[in-house]
Amino acid sequence: MARDKQRTRKKIMDAAYVLFRKRGYTRVNVDEIADAAGITKRTLYSHFESKDALLESVLEDQHEMALAAFQTFGEKLIGTPEDIVRIFFRELAKWAKTPRWSGPGFTRLAMELADLPGHPARRIASQHKKLLASHLAASLAASGLEDARSCARKIWIISEGAMVMMLIHGDSSYSSDAQEAALAVIAGKP
Repeated sequence: MARDKQRTRKKIMDAAYVLFRKRGYTRVNVDEIADAAGITKRTLYSHFESKDALLESVLEDQHEMALAAFQTFGEKLIGTPEDIVRIFFRELAKWAKTPRWSGPGFTRLAMELADLPGHPARRIASQHKKLLASHLAASLAASGLEDARSCARKIWIISEGAMVMMLIHGDSSYSSDAQEAALAVIAGKP
């Protein structure tokens, strides 16, 4: 019985993830999620007390998957600080060229919920981004870069801006411009 409950919960979370990713949190209602999962709304509410609680569970699950993917990606971030920056932005451009790329999901969601600073999704998005930036800082520190944490934070800001511009314009070349800006950061140029 517990296995069926877990399976149903997973179906709900998978359906919600697809809909949230495709259409955004606020444009999806609980009826649509239940329908996509092939369950009743009552069943959905027996697993999640609210749409917000469902979103929180979906994001925690996605955070773990994204972190694992970034750690695999992070293994490529080796060499000099310049090598790391070039690899980072080359991989970002590759990601942006994937079919139906819709930008960084955690960033999109935080923007969508900008007027709700206490929302659990904002907290999870913040933790997620901080953790990814700390992995970049660790790679830069391992390369011998002084003030790696500060540089990683600046590079992360540049990369977020590049992702937003690539999403808005559908143009992955913003990654090259962002790379130049990030190289200037590690060279100590303003």
